[in-house]
Amino acid sequence: MTPQIAALLLAYLIGSVSFAVVVSRLMGLADPRTYGSGNPGATNVLRTGNRKAALLTLLGDALKGVAAVLLVRGLAPGWGLTETTVMLAGLLAFIGHLYPVFHRFQGGKGVATAAGVLLAVDPLIGLGTLATWLIIAFFFRISSLAAVVAAVFAPFWQTLLHGADERAAAVAVMGALLIWRHRVNIGRLLKGTEPRIGGSKPKADQPSDNDAGR
Repeated sequence: MTPQIAALLLAYLIGSVSFAVVVSRLMGLADPRTYGSGNPGATNVLRTGNRKAALLTLLGDALKGVAAVLLVRGLAPGWGLTETTVMLAGLLAFIGHLYPVFHRFQGGKGVATAAGVLLAVDPLIGLGTLATWLIIAFFFRISSLAAVVAAVFAPFWQTLLHGADERAAAVAVMGALLIWRHRVNIGRLLKGTEPRIGGSKPKADQPSDNDAGR
């Protein structure tokens, strides 16, 4: 196994730790894949009414993206890894969150992990993407719309700052996967039925609908 493959595998395994599932088990809560949207993420965990669990999930999912990137970057000098490999490690950590080997490949939508990866790869890109999310969320009050727009703009910020290279392609892939994971939300956006931040959830997000987070 080459150092590059070992680094990418390590990043994927780090990303495969689903904090929604882990935190829920430790705090005696139901598996987040069995209620609400079925999405193992902070928003769904919040449906239990346990804000601490939701916050820990959010932080854990973001920090594992940071950890994967920083760990591979720390190994880079000794293992002969490039910044492209570091960016790919971030992508693999993100994919690990979406399709975690530790949790029957039933992962979340990846917003928090993507944010952690981008902030660790380049704080300016991460902050630019986060600012995009905040602006859209503030004006439209729709979290999924903000996530989709931020996913579109992330490779734009990467290309603007560093050019159209392999790293920009990796960010574009991450953005495309994030948009795909929000396909049910996009359908509701087109129908005008997607809930606003602080509003009630639509019937499609009730326990009978598990496609929203898979």
